[in-house]
Parts: sequence; structure tokens; C-alpha cells
Amino acid sequence: MGAGSGAARPGDARPAPREQRPQRLLRWGLPRDPRASEHVLGFAVTTVLTIAVTRGVLQLTGFPQVGGDALHVAHVLWGGLLMGVAVVLTLSFAGPVVRPLVAFVGGIGFGLFIDEVGKFLTHDNDYFFSPAPMIMYVTLVLVMLGADALHGRRAHHPTEYLAAAADHAVAGLAGGLSPERRAVAEDLLTRGREAAGAAETAALLRAVPSDDVEAPDPLDASARRLRALFRAVVTREWATRTTTALLAVVALGTVVTVVATWGQDPGWAEIGAVASVGLSLVAGVRGWTLLRSDRYRAFQWLRRAVLVNLLLTQVALFRIEPWAATLGLFLALLTLGVIASEKHRLERLHLVEV
Repeated sequence: MGAGSGAARPGDARPAPREQRPQRLLRWGLPRDPRASEHVLGFAVTTVLTIAVTRGVLQLTGFPQVGGDALHVAHVLWGGLLMGVAVVLTLSFAGPVVRPLVAFVGGIGFGLFIDEVGKFLTHDNDYFFSPAPMIMYVTLVLVMLGADALHGRRAHHPTEYLAAAADHAVAGLAGGLSPERRAVAEDLLTRGREAAGAAETAALLRAVPSDDVEAPDPLDASARRLRALFRAVVTREWATRTTTALLAVVALGTVVTVVATWGQDPGWAEIGAVASVGLSLVAGVRGWTLLRSDRYRAFQWLRRAVLVNLLLTQVALFRIEPWAATLGLFLALLTLGVIASEKHRLERLHLVEV
């Protein structure tokens, strides 16, 4: 069955959403951006890619010293410069258009910055400090957990959706709105229609002229291509097979890496990697047993299996073998994308049914 066709089957229904509650941040004038999680994820992925590319290039070129014999221009300096540019961009422009660019530039800067963490944790400035990759990864995990605590655990208030729609209108007053951005703004307006000021915001959006020219958004362009790929490839049957195959590859790869390096690394990392693989498999098996009776809950459990891998297995694996861990990280993120696509399909089926 395709991504949006066919009748809903038993177990395809989406659980009822959690009750919305007023937030103290709103009283402080701090509405959350409904797309903030996407921007933070883009920031984190850009950071990881920057670290991987930087270390790969340095390894291929023999770790050259930029600056000659007298100076060493470490790439931590370029990272700090790019993070400063990201902050200045944030402070300089109104509206939501600049935020993806800030996430992209800031992610590159943070990747260049944190890649040299080993130099600043050792008395001999050791770039090759073996726990450094694990420290980088744990730092990014904490960033994502912090973002989830702020954005993922409580539904957005209608006022926040309305504020985001008005934010798009603010940008459109200066340069107009493209059809895509107008559609986003109108969707936000629909979600915030219960908030005071919705009629005025709708009138403002109608008054904003149309314009096809937009600032470049590398994160959104990449995300749209991935979403289109997932929607085209991931059907009901293939979602299960793909998720199962990717989870199996990640688990097997972890075990093979641990066995191949056994005794060369701290025992806690080896034992932790194997134990967390077992925990991930338990969550995966639980998900597979629910596939026929409650498909939505089944994919919730499969998502938990991937999260165990990201939060526990990869931490230990980055301590054991960073390059294998990097490959495992991207495979786990790919699995998470497949699961998110299938959950989105199930949610759309529920909305059509209702």
C-alpha cells in the first residue's frame, strides 16, 4: 500500500494527542518555534558531517600545519569565527528565513570547534586523545536531549503556532512569500486559529505579496529530498523490512566491531556496547510482536530501539572505534527517518479516517 492510499487497518490508528497546557515561557514572551526541532537537528547533523569531513581530510593530507613553522592556525579558530557569524546573523535579521542558515553556519562552526576538544582536555595538547570522539558525541546527544526537553515533550500552544505564522508574515512584508512559505504560514495559522489575534494575522498574510525568490536554505533542501525519497520508497511493507534490515546491520556491526577490538579498549565500553545492543534488540522484538495488532505502537517501540542505539550503543562505540561508530550513527539516523516516515503515513491515515 502506498504512502497515502488505502483504508486504515486495525492498529493503524494514532493515539490521542496529549492535552495542551499553558506554558510559563509564553508569559515571558518566549513562544517556541514549531520548526525549532528541525533546526536543532540540522545543526547537529551539520556538526557531525563537519567533524567527519575535517578528520577525513586531515588524515588523507597527513595532518598539515597551517601557518608555517612559527604559527599554527588551528581550525578551532575558524569554528569560533563561524559561530560568531551565526550569532551576528541571528541578531541582524527579523523573521524565520535566517534560522536555517544560522543552523547550517553554526553547525559547521561548532563542528570545527569541538573537533579539537582533545587539545584542550590534555596537558600536551593531544588532538588524538582517544576519548575525544566520545566526548564530542555525548555533547551532541546532550544538545539533542535538551532540545527534546524544550520542544518535544509538550504540545505547542495555539499561541505559538500563531506567533510563528505572524513571524512568516513579518518576513513576507519585506520580500513577499513564495507559494511554499505561504503554505507553511497558512498551516501554522490553521493550527493557531484558536488564539487571540488569529483573524488579524490571517488578514496580514493575505496582504503580503507573492514572490518566488527565497534565501537559500541548504538544510530544508536536503530534508525535502530525503522526505521525498522516503515517501517514494517507504510503503507499509517496505517500512517494516527496511527498519528490520537496518536495525540488524547496526546491531551486527556493533558486535563485530567489539569482537574485533576486544581487549584494546576500556572494558566498560565493550560491555556497554554489547549490553545496549541487547536492550535495543529487546525493544525491537517488542515492536515486531505488535506489528499485526497495533502498527503505530509497534513503530513507537522500533523508534525506542533506535534511540537506545543512539543514546547508549553509539556512546560506547565512539570510545572503541570512531569511524565504525560514525557509520553506525548515519545508519541509525537513516533508520529513524524510515520510522518517522511510516509514523507520518499512519498519522495521515488517521486524519483521513476521522
